[in-house]
Amino acid sequence: MFSVLLVIYLLAAVGVIGLVLIQQGKGADMGASFGAGASNTVFGASGSGNFLTRMTALFAIVFFVLSLVLGNLSTQKTESQWVDPTQGQVIEKKAEDVMSELPAESGDEIPQ
Repeated sequence: MFSVLLVIYLLAAVGVIGLVLIQQGKGADMGASFGAGASNTVFGASGSGNFLTRMTALFAIVFFVLSLVLGNLSTQKTESQWVDPTQGQVIEKKAEDVMSELPAESGDEIPQ
């Protein structure tokens, strides 16, 4: 599931980038570069959004929601797999077990 969400996340990121690059700015007309009505187009009312702006908003919402979901999923891992180099086998340990095996530095106490 994590891999599927990650692929959708990457597609949403590429979609946002592509849609933003395709769109034209408010004052990007030829007349705006020569000063013909630039103040009306840059700061004026934009009206209803077209298809590109709505799709950009949709991709941005999907991107932000998946960012939160993937961040939450990546911090919820309680067990990890360690490979013991001397044994050549996978050892599954909980986070508490790993913390108790770490060597203590001077002045630090190991949490029990």
